[in-house]
Amino acid sequence: MRSEPTTILQGTLAMLILKSLIAGEMHGLGVSRRIQQLTGGTFSVKPGSLFPALHRMEEEGWISAFWGDSENNRRAKYYRLTKAGRKQLEVETQRWGRISWAIGQALEA
Repeated sequence: MRSEPTTILQGTLAMLILKSLIAGEMHGLGVSRRIQQLTGGTFSVKPGSLFPALHRMEEEGWISAFWGDSENNRRAKYYRLTKAGRKQLEVETQRWGRISWAIGQALEA
């Protein structure tokens, strides 16, 4: 049984964006689609959450952006992972590994 998309927990959006961009540069809609794909449809990111997060991450230096043409010849802003973004993805992955382990332990208790 497939459930409806879930709201992303606070602090996970940046990690999911970074993870989606590891495959290569893409525009915002592509990032949103990739997150949905990576999470098996569990998470659906709305533009009102995605674009402010992308902007913050660009300011942090985790991603860079440039303008280009989308697959349907519309102007779109593309995002790519920076070296700092790759490092941040490692940090976030380790942090969420510890959190998910701890939650698993609590649920088994």
